[in-house]
Amino acid sequence: MPDDNGNVLTEITPGSIKRIHLVGVAGTGMGSFAGMLKAAGYDVTGSDEKVYPPMSDMLAAWGVDVMTPYAPENIAAANPDLIIIGNVIRRVNPEATAARASGIPQMSFPAAFGSLVLEGKHSVVIAGTHGKTTTSALMAHVLVSAGTDPTFLVGGVTLNYAGNFRNGKGPFVVVEGDEYDTAYFDKGPKFLHYRARTAMLTSVEFDHADIYRDMAHYESAYDKFAASLPEDGFLAVAASYPNAVAIAKRASKAYVATYAATGEADYTTEHLRFGPEGARFVIREPRGKVGEFLLPMSGHHNVENAMGVYALARALGLSADQIREGFASFTGVKRRQEIRGEIGGVMVIDDFAHHPTAVRETITAIRLRYPDRRLWAIFEPRSNTSRRNIHQTEYTHAFQGAAVATIRVPEPHDKVPLSEQLDIDAVVKSLNEQKIAADASPDVDVLVNRVAQGARPGDVLLVMSNGAFGGFIPSVLAALAARR
Repeated sequence: MPDDNGNVLTEITPGSIKRIHLVGVAGTGMGSFAGMLKAAGYDVTGSDEKVYPPMSDMLAAWGVDVMTPYAPENIAAANPDLIIIGNVIRRVNPEATAARASGIPQMSFPAAFGSLVLEGKHSVVIAGTHGKTTTSALMAHVLVSAGTDPTFLVGGVTLNYAGNFRNGKGPFVVVEGDEYDTAYFDKGPKFLHYRARTAMLTSVEFDHADIYRDMAHYESAYDKFAASLPEDGFLAVAASYPNAVAIAKRASKAYVATYAATGEADYTTEHLRFGPEGARFVIREPRGKVGEFLLPMSGHHNVENAMGVYALARALGLSADQIREGFASFTGVKRRQEIRGEIGGVMVIDDFAHHPTAVRETITAIRLRYPDRRLWAIFEPRSNTSRRNIHQTEYTHAFQGAAVATIRVPEPHDKVPLSEQLDIDAVVKSLNEQKIAADASPDVDVLVNRVAQGARPGDVLLVMSNGAFGGFIPSVLAALAARR
């Protein structure tokens, strides 16, 4: 480790510490990890610049004391045995500076998770550009439903368990494997700390342009991930991404199996059909056909990811019937095709989609589930990658299936130069040429008024953003209610 990083560790003995302080605790991952550690019996404190609902409410409910803003005094007040540094924290952060000077052991969130949660467990890691949160939640639920009592940590609120984490006593730990960097003192991907033994690779498409130079650099992270699995491990990879299959087969020592929603793969479906209840299909696996399944979600991408979960669950020893029961009882994840309300015949659905592939697949999924309703897609390109023009062409083709599209013009961002920004006007022009009635504005209130005034009974409003979208959903629900 670099000498000026302070007492940074990559391993620690769980029994050697009692008090833990998390710097950057209000993020989804860090906050949930704080709750998980508190539930496991540690004394936990945290700090952040600002703490807003729902995370502020969740941390309070879990009994995690939060200090604001960042300050050197927080370290002394917490008096921890271990400091966990979130990846949003920069070296110049006053608390990070104080932590280095204190001599107290420090770890990144992924390294701490590896040492404190994964030691002696069978790690099941869901990695890939798309679908990690929902797929991790489905994997965890299938294992819970089968009675294996797993531990899990995922990047969204699971509706079956009303939370992001679960501390179980069984052998399996399910974790969402993020390819984003780990900490200011560790620029490698998070998932390399997760000790994967059984893993899934959902997809590999260029993302996180603020971290990775190009596609080759991005793929190199997955090469390292695949190579990290042991020889007795199992890696399921989506057949629809040939580059992901190539990465798995060239880099992994583990057994590699392919899966698909339809078509040729080791694990695939037959007789796939969609309806208001979700997707129904027959599974064909190397052992043969194993009957019909119901998945209460829509979209080929969700079925494809479910096939990966099926492959992993079979590798972990579950029966087809146990997996069938888990699929049928899965209620999903907040902000993934989540119905937020229906007022005056207008349904509002919330989704986390932001990459153009995710936008396209989510629109297709909602179109399949509600084929007789007009679909209005409302999108906020908020992430560092979606704000950039590297996917300019892809966004112009991502809204097929929507009758109307409304896009928020993103606010200026210091990490995205003007010359690299997504040209929203060009996207809107292209959509209108495709007979999709499109418009855009930087003002959320303008978008709310436009949508609330233009929506008509029977419409589905699909709102897509990886952030709060300036409160668009509660505002549009209130505007629809006032219109009545």
